[in-house]
Amino acid sequence: METSHRYRTIWISDFHLGMKACRTSYLLDFLRHNESEVLYLVGDIFDGWALARSWFWAQKHNDVIQKLLRKARKGTRVVYLPGNHDEFARDYVGLSFGEVVIKDEVIHVTADGRRLVVLHGDNFDGVIRHARWISLLGAKVYRGLLQLNRLVNSVRRLFGMPYWSLAGYLKHKTKRAVQFIADFESAMANVAQSQNADGVVCGHIHYAEMRDVGNIQYFNCGDWVESCTALVEHFDGTMELVRWARIDHPSRGIRPRYQQGDGQATRIPIISLPVAHAGTAR
Repeated sequence: METSHRYRTIWISDFHLGMKACRTSYLLDFLRHNESEVLYLVGDIFDGWALARSWFWAQKHNDVIQKLLRKARKGTRVVYLPGNHDEFARDYVGLSFGEVVIKDEVIHVTADGRRLVVLHGDNFDGVIRHARWISLLGAKVYRGLLQLNRLVNSVRRLFGMPYWSLAGYLKHKTKRAVQFIADFESAMANVAQSQNADGVVCGHIHYAEMRDVGNIQYFNCGDWVESCTALVEHFDGTMELVRWARIDHPSRGIRPRYQQGDGQATRIPIISLPVAHAGTAR
């Protein structure tokens, strides 16, 4: 099958290669049929936490890496911004491997001139920064949900039903999770505001979204464990969230196209958090 889509820019994140829960079949299918001038890998591409616990590396995980390297060799500008699960790669920020450039944070300028800060986002997650043991405990619970999710979807496939994310459903139904997402979005908007940018693109929380937070455009490209989503920029600067696998839970903000001022009517306040990062790499 030929490539069916070409974009100016693609952002994808949170593959968690090294976890059985990584949806490698969907991911490989997306990579085969979507091309771009620039491809941002927005962190947690590998899951070092899972690999340190027990080694798992299927052939399809190799195939994903080979596909990314092949895109870089063929002229796609590939930029890798490590996250907390692949934080070992932060030791190599500023270097290039196989024509893949490693950065901590970048400024992306869209075709219509908007400046977007691009980063994984874990540095502004209070659980990660101040209580890593809570994060590790949460990761263990999350892994359990993903195992249950595989069982649920095995049964659904027997009845011809589409893929459905149990973890994603619970995330949307839990008040504390919803508040965490809102706080995270506000913190990311604050990062963009502090750099006089128009918006921010991040990953980390496995919640694909695009919305206005105050006067800042917030984009989260989602993940390839639950939602199988990507953020893309068309050649006119229009932004779009692509959901490569259908998920049967309600979405707060995923729309076919994103235009200036197209955010939700309900706004959440921007919280003031210290901007503690190494600086913007352009």
